[in-house]
Amino acid sequence: MPAELNIDPHLWLEDVAGEAPLEWVRRQNAVSEAELEATPHYAALHARLKTILNSQDRIPYVSLHEGYYYNFWRDAVHVRGIWRRTTPEQFLLPEPAWDTVLDIDALAAAEDENWVWAGASFLHRSTRCLLSLSRGGGDACVLREFDVGTRSFVDGGFTLPEAKSRAAWIDRDTLFIATDFGPGSMTSSGYPRIVKEWRRGTPLEQAATVFEGEPDDLAVGAAKDFTPGHEFQLIWRSMSFYTNELYLRDGATLTRVDKPDDATAYTVRDQLIIELRSEWMVDGVRYPQGALLAADFRSHLLGERAFAVLFTPTPTSSLDGVSATRSALLLNELDNVKNRITELRHVDGAWQRRTVDAPAFGTLDASALDSIDSDDYFLTVTDFLTPTTLYLARAGSDERVRLKSLPAFFDAAPYRVQQLHATSADGTAVPYFVVSGRDAAPGAERPALLYGYGGFEVSLKPFYSAVTGSAWLEQGGIYVLANIRGGGEFGPRWHQAALKEHRQRAFDDFIAVAEDLAARGLSSPRRLGIMGGSNGGLLVGAVMAQRPELFGAVVCQVPLLDMRRYHQLLAGASWMGEYGDPDDPAQWAYIERYSPYQNVRAAGRYPRVLLTTSTRDDRVHPGHARKMAALMQDQGHDVLYWENTEGGHAGAANNAQQAQMWALTYAFLLKQLA
Repeated sequence: MPAELNIDPHLWLEDVAGEAPLEWVRRQNAVSEAELEATPHYAALHARLKTILNSQDRIPYVSLHEGYYYNFWRDAVHVRGIWRRTTPEQFLLPEPAWDTVLDIDALAAAEDENWVWAGASFLHRSTRCLLSLSRGGGDACVLREFDVGTRSFVDGGFTLPEAKSRAAWIDRDTLFIATDFGPGSMTSSGYPRIVKEWRRGTPLEQAATVFEGEPDDLAVGAAKDFTPGHEFQLIWRSMSFYTNELYLRDGATLTRVDKPDDATAYTVRDQLIIELRSEWMVDGVRYPQGALLAADFRSHLLGERAFAVLFTPTPTSSLDGVSATRSALLLNELDNVKNRITELRHVDGAWQRRTVDAPAFGTLDASALDSIDSDDYFLTVTDFLTPTTLYLARAGSDERVRLKSLPAFFDAAPYRVQQLHATSADGTAVPYFVVSGRDAAPGAERPALLYGYGGFEVSLKPFYSAVTGSAWLEQGGIYVLANIRGGGEFGPRWHQAALKEHRQRAFDDFIAVAEDLAARGLSSPRRLGIMGGSNGGLLVGAVMAQRPELFGAVVCQVPLLDMRRYHQLLAGASWMGEYGDPDDPAQWAYIERYSPYQNVRAAGRYPRVLLTTSTRDDRVHPGHARKMAALMQDQGHDVLYWENTEGGHAGAANNAQQAQMWALTYAFLLKQLA
């Protein structure tokens, strides 16, 4: 590697909590806030977004445990939030009676900690759970045992210090634990590589090792299925983001489950379910990429290879998710970026299939309430202009009960949704959605915001956003959602088409959508803004560097930008399966061509950029955004930078911070484009 590539004058900004970098952050924040908060739009946007984010009319999404619906809720009064519960009967009412289980604001004040809620994991048929609490919103959490019956932490209960831990119940007195056990116990990606069995009342140091991965693995973990008669203990080892091994633990014996390394496998009662990312040839039978297979688990372990094919993709369809109720599998299928639900039942050794009569538009999500004891599931229905609605449904029936719905936070009547296609550089048709005014005539040059992601097999689907509607559509803007390669909209093939040396295809797709918007007269380069976060931040950074003349503004959120060093920063090593290894000269040769930090030039003319991140983001290092801002400013480019001191990878830790972040973002876009 040439020595000059390792010379980085802005390396000091990678010191996350260093006084000099934080002073730089404070100066940058002051400049950005002074300018954007003084714009004509900011005050009204900020007030409106705070009202939306704190609205009591939001849907309180719940999970079921032992006859209660549990919900975590933040609003203007409960800034950090409350964990609360109600009964299913109460939840049917317009205003349920909630019972507070734990007040995070009160806990943070009493313990003088900056606690941010990160979830709870219940023991089956018990009042005990493991709470995850983050300091400031990062991925690393403190784990503490809690009893919802007594509303208190368990005296002498299971507790783990702050780490990127994974814990799962085996029984009331035993856990699977994967955490930071000391030197050599974490992978190069910063996740646990050792699973242990920890018994109550014994020191963590005495926990018995169950499994060890390799230092260069991504992570390891373990879990127990509590389904009666099928209480399997399963260990998984992720060698990379897309490859893994699965083991059955039976006493002291570990049996590896035969499957392709890049397939995902899990058990549902007596069945082994396998989701294929690549074609698999077994005993002369070809199972296609993107298919879903099922087999009797015990027979499979004994060497039998008899698979039922539960789903086969088509050129326009893919599997978007699987959820298991007590007696059925719910397949969420995506066809041309629109969902449908299929129900499967395993009866007398054969699979019976039924299409669920659900709304045939937009986005659907089916989520089982309790895969062991119930056939009920939640069905969520949404699209760009229809407020999200939550239904209670039951496997075997098309009848459903409407539980909750968002109010219409903005008037949808003036708008329409179109699904259009652009042609990428290699001739591939790339779909995208446009939400615009019904009276938007071609050539009107309305301000448009183009959003994309294009990575990690993540599908971008229609969604209802009160923030986007109020802060952008109602201000006269057009919203565009691009379904570029690298995502999962058309299954593994769509994702793998933009992996590693093919990454440029994702950027070409996004550029093609931008060009198509101009060709159709829907917008123009001076009125077109682009926005993306995380991998999407890399996307907008790369296309800005490659085709700056196409855009009028760039919002780059919690981004990856320095692809020379990404694998050395926080969880970055875990993404080499997506991007490649910069230390390999052959792979750096293609990464270098698009890495934004290495490709912006003093002589370039770039659209104005707003870079945002979080000090507490322990997934994508804030150094990416810091260094990019400093470099471009040194080169003489007009760049604004804003860093929230809390929030983790989400960028904000509470509703007030979200309101500020989004108000600054849309004030910037409106100033630059409108």
